[in-house]
Amino acid sequence: MLTEWFTSHNINVDQLIDLGEALGLIAGISVVIHFILHRGVILWLNRFTGHSETLWHQAVFGKKLFSRFALLIQGIVIAVQTQLWLSGDSAVYEILQTFTSLWIVLYSLLTLYAVLGVIEVLLGRTQAGRNMPLRGISQSLKIIFFVVAALLSTSILIGKSPVILLSGLGAMTAVIMLVFKDPILGLVAGIQLSANKMLSVGDWLEMPKYGADGDVIDISLTTVKVQNWDKTITTIPTYALISDSFKNWKGMQQSGGRRIKRSVLIDATSVHFLADNEIRYLEKAQLLEPYIKHKVAEINQYNEQKQSDLGCRINGRRLTNLGSFRAYLERYLRQHPNIHQHMTLMVRQLPPSHEGISLEIYCFTNTTVWVEYEQIQSDIFDHLYAVLPEFGLRVSQAPTGSDFREWHYARSTATPQNMASDTRSAQVAEPMKMN
Repeated sequence: MLTEWFTSHNINVDQLIDLGEALGLIAGISVVIHFILHRGVILWLNRFTGHSETLWHQAVFGKKLFSRFALLIQGIVIAVQTQLWLSGDSAVYEILQTFTSLWIVLYSLLTLYAVLGVIEVLLGRTQAGRNMPLRGISQSLKIIFFVVAALLSTSILIGKSPVILLSGLGAMTAVIMLVFKDPILGLVAGIQLSANKMLSVGDWLEMPKYGADGDVIDISLTTVKVQNWDKTITTIPTYALISDSFKNWKGMQQSGGRRIKRSVLIDATSVHFLADNEIRYLEKAQLLEPYIKHKVAEINQYNEQKQSDLGCRINGRRLTNLGSFRAYLERYLRQHPNIHQHMTLMVRQLPPSHEGISLEIYCFTNTTVWVEYEQIQSDIFDHLYAVLPEFGLRVSQAPTGSDFREWHYARSTATPQNMASDTRSAQVAEPMKMN
């Protein structure tokens, strides 16, 4: 009865049997190849290299490169079998050809994605790769491959050449530019960042406009992720790194030294010429002894040549406590084991202000590690504040609550006779200041 039904509907039974045999042969060969590739070759490769925890093994199997490539081979085999076992006039032939063509395009795209992933992982561990925005370049290529695959898939479904689709794509350029504005800007920015070696993963980036101050952990097509020192994550548009200004601390890290540039405010009223007993005391300092002896001999020779009247402290040249302190600090830094001796090192005076005389230390540590740098800097200034009184100098600072309480106590305990004496002394001293 089945034969009569086929005959009544003008269906050739022999052709149907041939078609069934061809489809069965195609399915059978495909299943065999699937088991050979997935259950044989890939498992053997995984076991053969499984004892090795090398980076390439983790990258290749982690990105499923072999699995996707095996599926691509299966699609190609099915397409070849379709042409071998089926007639070109058959409707099943057209369906299988369309299906296998889409299969090949899809798994070609996924295989290329896996290859890019493997390359990104392997290059990311090299010095050259760390200096390149690999993820941004990878994402840019993925977008290009996706657009090509979409065009090929569309041309397969509608049965038209991809060239025809490309010719009509020009009218959609404006829409594409609007939709893919950020990826296009990110692609251009990524190329510029890579070509000019402006930024790479692991660099210390500082960009106050976006609140970013920390290590770059990811550079993608559209964004750059920065892990700030407080462990928060700041996301910056990639093109903003080209249009705006940012600070990259990579140069400091590669130089091997980090700058100390900090000043201390000296009370101007504590600056004076050194007396003989003060000079003898400072000569006992091992770091200052050569300096003091040399300067004393130089000053004495100068004063003798100029026949200076040393009865007045204004005449001639004299040592000052501030100058001696500055010389001491420079020699202290010169022998400090944690200060880089081949970089700029100086102790200088900045323009004075109403807050006092600013004495600045400008030097570089021989480490760029943040914690060690802060410890070295703190130790130097701990010593600085401790030795200031030895030179008769005082740190300038605004009056505190304790100062006001002492002043109030002194005023409240002062007798009328002492207050009158202080007033008369001030009246006598005023004309002397005017003269």
